[in-house]
Amino acid sequence: MRTTVTLDKDVERMLRDAMHRSRRGFKETLNNTLRAALAGGSGQSKSTPFVVKARALNLRPGIDPASFNRLADELEVEAFVEKSSHANGR
Repeated sequence: MRTTVTLDKDVERMLRDAMHRSRRGFKETLNNTLRAALAGGSGQSKSTPFVVKARALNLRPGIDPASFNRLADELEVEAFVEKSSHANGR
């Protein structure tokens, strides 16, 4: 059925957010939302949740995975110092 509906601004914003989250078009998102609301559902999709499967890092002996954060910090400081010296004309 084709019909014209005027949406309130807040409803339009929620619908567009739902479209973005579900990566679906306007018509499909609107129909799914109305269907769930009229059926008394929570509006949540029934797709299976994404599950991360953990696996071993298999690092070489002597490499400490905790040191990665320290290395990232050092690289960030170096980049900041280099950028600051270029900005100051040094």
